Amino acid sequence: MLKEIISITGKPGLYKMLSQGRGTLIVENIEDKHRFPVHARDKVISLGDISMYTEHGDTPLGEILDIVYKTQDGKPVDYASMDGKALHEAFAGMVQDYDRERVRDRDIKKLFQWYNMLLGAGYTRFTEQPESEEKAEEKSAE
Repeated sequence: MLKEIISITGKPGLYKMLSQGRGTLIVENIEDKHRFPVHARDKVISLGDISMYTEHGDTPLGEILDIVYKTQDGKPVDYASMDGKALHEAFAGMVQDYDRERVRDRDIKKLFQWYNMLLGAGYTRFTEQPESEEKAEEKSAE
């Protein structure tokens, strides 16, 4: 799911990749739905390729976002007024095994910012679920 969501260096926000051509991507801002081309010279990274440092190695961003979603009960994180210490305390309450020496304040702030953007755009799942779990959820919803 996060493979199609990208961050573009120098541009605020997150973008959904719509199509790909030679040297160009067509993307859509997940918040205002504005579409535009991104050229090969722009630095682009898929959220599906990002991970965070934990005590047990690197944990994919999708798994971290799922943990944040569960601990926040699907609500946004109010991080704007938090200083570095408060950011780390809040994050430690969600992801107990994150690597406190390697994860910086700005990493946590960016994670919370992206989480809030994705939540605002209607995303509630951040990792791929096995088909058997998806079918079980569909049946329970009926």
